[in-house]
Amino acid sequence: KMDDDDDVPQLSSHTLAALQEFYLEQQQREGMKTSQGFNQYSIGSIEEDWQLSQFWYSEETASCLAKEAVLAAGKGGRIACVSAPSVYQKLKEQDGEDFSTCILEYDRRFSMYGEEFIFYDYNHPLDLPENLLPHSFDIVIADPPYLSEECLQKTAETIKYLTKGKILLCTGAVMEEQAAKHLGVKMCKFIPKHSRNLANEFRCYVNYASGLD
Repeated sequence: KMDDDDDVPQLSSHTLAALQEFYLEQQQREGMKTSQGFNQYSIGSIEEDWQLSQFWYSEETASCLAKEAVLAAGKGGRIACVSAPSVYQKLKEQDGEDFSTCILEYDRRFSMYGEEFIFYDYNHPLDLPENLLPHSFDIVIADPPYLSEECLQKTAETIKYLTKGKILLCTGAVMEEQAAKHLGVKMCKFIPKHSRNLANEFRCYVNYASGLD
């Protein structure tokens, strides 16, 4: 008798283990959300959606970038996070500090953050609400969703519209020339890490004297 299992595609034990770990993590996170003291701003409170090319930073990286943004923005400063929700979440954890922030993001799940959420599609870089005045942010942190010059160029229009001057860009190391060309930013020594390792080498770029070197 033929073995019925032959034509069923088998997942490798490695893949299975990884999947199980992923589901377990997910259950644990869901559990944390319902337990008390859950912070809606903590990283992972909204799951990554890989179809939207989302990859959250590690806790350390998000904290480091948030601290840098607060320092760069100065007292009472305004910080815009463009497609960088994990930095926004870290900034919000420091509630009561002397700065304000908003998040420009394509993923409407972030609308749970209320008025600070601005729907943003990089294909329409200047399609922004009227109350978002030009050059009204002390620093803009941006992480374009795709490693393409087109995406960087369009996101750059948004960044230049929003910022009074300071820019903190996170993107692949391969984008160094384009980043300089479109935004006049230089690569820092600081290497951002993600909560899941990405294949592309990722770097930070700034156009001011930052604490990231």
